[in-house]
Formats: sequence, structure tokens, C-alpha cells
Amino acid sequence: MKNDEKYMKIALEESKKAFALGEVPVGAVIVCHDTIIARAHNQKESQKSVLKHAELLAIAEASKFRRNWRLEDCELYVTLEPCPMCASAIQQARLYRVIYGTDSNNVENHAIVDKIFKTANANRPVSVTSGVLANECSEILSLFFKNRR
Repeated sequence: MKNDEKYMKIALEESKKAFALGEVPVGAVIVCHDTIIARAHNQKESQKSVLKHAELLAIAEASKFRRNWRLEDCELYVTLEPCPMCASAIQQARLYRVIYGTDSNNVENHAIVDKIFKTANANRPVSVTSGVLANECSEILSLFFKNRR
């Protein structure tokens, strides 16, 4: 899609905010009809909550903006492949498309997420596009973990 790189760059801006705060640098943006309605970055450490993933924060913001938990006509851009918890929330929020930058290194998580997004019993499968600005998304994560070691 022509706008995938444009919105992924904005998600990368969010990941840099997380990096500056000492958080795992993951950023997310939710777009509806070519308009950004939510943006977020990881805040697990600063908010002391396992629930403060970028994706979940963006979904909460978008739902508040829309005054509806159903985000059927929205897309989520995120710099790292979602974890199973976030994938379930994405499915429940009815987002129709997820675009992510770099793959998770956890092969088992990838299989679980893939199954969640493609499940036949869901309201509808989630379309997934991966590898958008993968190098840039991977570089900031690598730098973060290199600095932590």
C-alpha cells in the first residue's frame, strides 16, 4: 500500500519516544480513512503495568476517540510484530488490517499470532502486512538491547 511507509515512519517516531524513556522501543499508530486517530508507544516500565503495550494503548485511544470499541474500518501500524496478547486485542477490536515492521524473534509467538489473526471462528480474519521499514524498526530494537547489555 502506498501509505504504509508513511504511517510506519510515524510509528517509528513513537518508538523513539519509548526508547528515550528506557522502554522497549515499540510504537503504534491507528489510521482510519487515511487519518491518524491514535498513536502510542510502550509504557510498561514507566506505568508499571504489563498491559501498557503500544498496541493496547493505541486501541484504547482510538476507541475513546471513536466512542466505540469496534474499529472495523481501521488499520494498525506497529514497529514490531504484535505479541499474542496484543493480537487478541486487535482481533477483538475488529481492526481489519495490521501492518508491522519487524518480526518477533520468538517463533512460537509468531505461530500463535498467525493463528489468532487467521482463525475462522473470529468475526473476520485480520489482514497482515509485514516487513514495512523492517530495517529501521529492527535497528532501534537492536540498539536498545545492545545498550541494555
